[in-house]
Amino acid sequence: MASPSKPQKIYDVFLSFRGVDLRNNFIGHLYQALHQIGIYTFRDSEELKKGDQISPVLMKAIEESYIAIIVFSMNYASSMWCLEEVAKIIECKEQKNLTVLPVFYKVDPREVRGVRKSYQRALAKHESKFGKDSEKVKRWKEALSNAGNLSGWHLNDG
Repeated sequence: MASPSKPQKIYDVFLSFRGVDLRNNFIGHLYQALHQIGIYTFRDSEELKKGDQISPVLMKAIEESYIAIIVFSMNYASSMWCLEEVAKIIECKEQKNLTVLPVFYKVDPREVRGVRKSYQRALAKHESKFGKDSEKVKRWKEALSNAGNLSGWHLNDG
């Protein structure tokens, strides 16, 4: 009996980050460092347009990665793209054994897992758009809580 085929892993690492916060500094350096040591990394190369549907390409790239590095920053939760990514990453962690490595860049891990401060404000805006009992927003909050509870790196400066 043939075994069901597993999705093939293409990327070593998938980077999830808020472009306006990090694209031209921390992420640029991290991507270069990974690339220089031969780690094949997926990084979206262009800003995603507001109002567009989440790209199936991004979701597929998450599924086709061994590791996801989520770089949480102050404005991460203001992006529906980022929230969809973190929800998919947590889903793949639970269902496909994706390794998830969080980096808390100038944000306290408690803000992420507890949806506090900038994360609370961003989710409140999403709730006003989608409704307080929106399944989408509930899924995002749960994903943030799960990711925020993972052991990772807390970077403030440097």
